[in-house]
Amino acid sequence: MSNRFKPKFNIKKGDSVVVIAGDDKDLKKPRKVLEVFPDKSRVLIEGVNIVTKHTKPSAQNTKGGILKKEAAVHISNVMLWDAKAGEGSKIKRTREGGKLVRISKKSEEVIK
Repeated sequence: MSNRFKPKFNIKKGDSVVVIAGDDKDLKKPRKVLEVFPDKSRVLIEGVNIVTKHTKPSAQNTKGGILKKEAAVHISNVMLWDAKAGEGSKIKRTREGGKLVRISKKSEEVIK
C-alpha cells in the first residue's frame, strides 16, 4: 500500500478497546490490543476471535495436535474504551503543545 493514501487509525497497540460487533461482542468488557495491522485494517485483541489450528508433529512440537490462538478482527468492529465514562467512545484528534493527542468525545479526556 502506498504511503500517500495510507489510512490513519485511532487504535494503537496496548489500548483498551471493546468489541462492538461479532461473536465476541461485549460492550462492557475492555480488552487489550496486542497488535495493529494498518495495511489490512485489522487488529489482534487479547481473548477475541479464538481459532483452532491443527499442527503436524515436528522437531519443536513432537506431539502435534490442536492449538487455540487469537485471530485478527476488522478495526471497524472495535471501539476505544473510555474508562471515565465506563463504555466505548469515539475519538477526535487535536493538537496540544505541538503534539497530536487523542481525546474521547464522551468524557473529553485525553487518551494516553
